[in-house]
Amino acid sequence: MINNIEFYRSALRHVRERLRLLYGSRADACLERFAMLPGRYGVGLEGTTRPAAAPDQHDSVLIAYGDVLRAAGEPPLRVLKKFADRHLARAFRTIHLLPFFPYSSDDGFSVIHYRLVNQALGGWDDIRRLSEHFQLMFDLVLNHVSRRSGWFQDYTAGVAPARDYFIEADPAADYRQVIRPRSLPLLTPVATRWGQKHLWTTFSADQIDMNYANPDVLFEFLDLLLFYISMGAAVIRLDAIAYLWKRPGTSCIHLPETHAVVKLFRDLINLAAPHAQLLTETNVPHTENISYFGVGDEANLVYQFALPPLLLHALLAGDARHLSAWAGALAPPPPGCAFLNFTASHDGIGVRPLQGLLPPEEIGRLADAVRRRGGQVSSRRAPDGRDEPYELNITYYDALSAPAAGGAGDPDLQLARFICSQTVMLGLQGVPAVYFNSLLADRNHTEGVRATGQARAINRRKFNLPEVDAALADHQTAPSRAFHAVLRLLRIRSRQPAFHPAGSQRVLNAGAHVFALARAAPDGGAPLLAASNFSGEPARLDSALLEEAGLNPGNCRDLISRRPAGTGGGWELQPLQSVWLVRGDAAGQAAGG
Repeated sequence: MINNIEFYRSALRHVRERLRLLYGSRADACLERFAMLPGRYGVGLEGTTRPAAAPDQHDSVLIAYGDVLRAAGEPPLRVLKKFADRHLARAFRTIHLLPFFPYSSDDGFSVIHYRLVNQALGGWDDIRRLSEHFQLMFDLVLNHVSRRSGWFQDYTAGVAPARDYFIEADPAADYRQVIRPRSLPLLTPVATRWGQKHLWTTFSADQIDMNYANPDVLFEFLDLLLFYISMGAAVIRLDAIAYLWKRPGTSCIHLPETHAVVKLFRDLINLAAPHAQLLTETNVPHTENISYFGVGDEANLVYQFALPPLLLHALLAGDARHLSAWAGALAPPPPGCAFLNFTASHDGIGVRPLQGLLPPEEIGRLADAVRRRGGQVSSRRAPDGRDEPYELNITYYDALSAPAAGGAGDPDLQLARFICSQTVMLGLQGVPAVYFNSLLADRNHTEGVRATGQARAINRRKFNLPEVDAALADHQTAPSRAFHAVLRLLRIRSRQPAFHPAGSQRVLNAGAHVFALARAAPDGGAPLLAASNFSGEPARLDSALLEEAGLNPGNCRDLISRRPAGTGGGWELQPLQSVWLVRGDAAGQAAGG
């Protein structure tokens, strides 16, 4: 193990600078602590790490709760492994295993103990077995902790060091500048051995914010980072990172100190575990969101939070113009970094990322459309005291339904919209991520909302494995058709160099109803045209558009339908049809799936 502190001091001048920003005169003492971290849990021992590999077209992520699948007599993590090994191994490289620790609320995001596996799911051995065929992503829930945690219990009892782990605040102070993700009170009164205190609680009274102005808190989570990597995590997701640092008189979001903390996590990974990657979760407007790339020295991966609501709006309106304008203005991420593209997750569909991208009246219409489809709209408290839409709570599949007056909607139209949405997402520059419930075309889980009182439960259904197996075996069901369509698309995608995250992307003008991207491999070769018709009428891709994408109109082929180009030049897109067009002589190797 490299344990020469002087070596680290010369090699990590930037670490000292970040620590000085955070802790001033205590920076040198913190640097000595930082220098001793590599080697913890065996992470950072010489010869045990491998250089990070930049993501490529084979990378894709499945997002799933550890107990999303259940079967009698088996731990859910073992059930998930069996299902994943049987169905998903050739489609997904990584499984994002949502928080699997003992918790008290928020389906895992109020952590009681960070080093234990919830016994109801299984144990660390089950997680290690899951990593046999898949990379794993773990959540580091670092903004807050459960009030049932040992740290919080020590705080209320006045026991060191945790008695200084939380943020005490004056309830009479002015917090109007603070950006809120919820309409709940910012401060929560707590009884302690020295009287009542008011603690900072950004998300809920059960989720007590950590005090990163105390360096002991930072080092608790740096240590956890290495522990998770030692237990098999290849990607670490920094949950709710934007709200990490609080400074009175500011918005308390995206502060320079927060970015410095992200950089320190990246510094530690670069030193001790360069094979691992960081993903930041910041459900905020696009410019703020991508700030967590830094200059390539913060997150390796950043969620593309504007995509789910923009794509939903485009498909419901049959109009691709707002989506095309946004995608056309995207700057590529720093070298070696990538967007994480998705349409659905365990959370709702964020509305804040639409600020500046859709007119307010269009956002209002989108919220109304979600309500008509059985969903809910969660709010947040704005700085002026108003409650405004924050999140659309609905399954992505039901968000794309086609309600009909006096009866059921058109299930074929709903499925076509859904498959179109996934095809668009898979074609964008970045790494694709698919939520398990979306993979099964899940419907609104209204029973879960009634049972828990939580709007997000609408998209957090758990499934019995025998029922899932039966649904997938019947190829006429929507779950089976959606499941097999998405897996096939993922497998086709993995064979196309044009879908490499570092490959080029240009938005082409194919009219108001068509979203069209020209993709090409990082070396400039293997051109591909990804196009989707959002309307209910046929649309034509003319010969000039195909040529602009680098294709020969008379010699190209669609990888999805396996059809060659017609003799008339151009391409006819049916309603809600998507195509991935490549040169005819390059299609044979990738047209299967």
